[in-house]
Amino acid sequence: MTGTESKNVIAIIPARGGSKGIPEKNLIDFCGRPLLSWSILQAQEAMTVNRVYVSSNDNQILRVASQSGAIPIIRPQELASDTSSSEEALLHVLTEIEKSADNDPDLIVFLQATSPLREPEDIDGAVRKLKETGADSLFSMSVLEDYCIWTEDDSGLKGLSFDPFNRGRRQERPPLYLENGSIYVFFPEILRKNNNRFGGQITMFEMPYWKSYEIDTMKDVEVCKYYFENKLLSRWEKPSQGIPIGNIDLVVYDFDGVMTDNRVIVSQDGMEAIVANRSDGLGVNRINELGIPQIILTTEMNPVVQARGAKLGLEVIKGCKDKKTNLQIYCQQHGYDLDKVVFVGNDVNDLEAMKLVGYPVAPRDAHADVRALAWILTRAAGGEGVIKELSELLSP
Repeated sequence: MTGTESKNVIAIIPARGGSKGIPEKNLIDFCGRPLLSWSILQAQEAMTVNRVYVSSNDNQILRVASQSGAIPIIRPQELASDTSSSEEALLHVLTEIEKSADNDPDLIVFLQATSPLREPEDIDGAVRKLKETGADSLFSMSVLEDYCIWTEDDSGLKGLSFDPFNRGRRQERPPLYLENGSIYVFFPEILRKNNNRFGGQITMFEMPYWKSYEIDTMKDVEVCKYYFENKLLSRWEKPSQGIPIGNIDLVVYDFDGVMTDNRVIVSQDGMEAIVANRSDGLGVNRINELGIPQIILTTEMNPVVQARGAKLGLEVIKGCKDKKTNLQIYCQQHGYDLDKVVFVGNDVNDLEAMKLVGYPVAPRDAHADVRALAWILTRAAGGEGVIKELSELLSP
């Protein structure tokens, strides 16, 4: 098969769990989304890509992949060790596709989730470059201009990319090409034959140097965020994605930090009070009108929670030390599908329950781990109308 004949182009994003440098690296909050979600979004918006697959051994990564619209592929643990190669994961995805009803791909786009500095147009450009040149495999790269690279061996220091004793002019030195790890494109038979992303005629697709940064350390996160926020984020700054009401059985709210700003007012006699946002009442009413049940699930024991719940007409389950178990029991008793539950939480004691549901939601000022998990991150902070904003994101 030649490049001009390829029609069914798939993107594969390997995203192994168990990162040691940055724990849960593929799920860290990166500019308002889990890091993995950006690569999925970029592939989805590429005109040349038909389907997006995510391969992982981690259930939470697979859940985020599914919520982001990718096809999750469960990777066996033996293919997800520190010594496992990306090629092993890619070949496993091909094998799983062969077992399913999906059509075999004509062309594979391999994206690394830790390289978020790319645009859909980069993916399209890379696919077109491979087709136009008739190549069999391609890597994205950046040109290194005027890089004087040294190396060292037993004989001492020596110039690797230039002759230090005959430097010449910068313009006279041959260009260097940095494989930036962002995009690879190749035919399935290349991968199967060579057990490698490269084979046959190899070509390159050039990207600006700033798109070459990738995330391995927390310092890399800072650098990538700087470029993403200043050069890329604006194209995706739009209201959070909506949820079709037909996909929702139940909406669950934490109380403190969601319906409040997480602060408490204590009077001189020790009585506690909170400040609630009236707009949340409008949100609760709208969700009621859509016919969707709602409850409050909280560790709080203060009567103020019961009072606020009664005012809003919401059932309150208070004093929950184990929200995950309480939620499981409640949904079993009422016949609710956890994959159709919206859980709005803000702190680490909400995490286990949020991991159970199909639609975890968090205020913008939630704990970093909660923000990273959230499918929807509201523009409102806790106590500033989170429920009202959520109600506007529910679509018929």
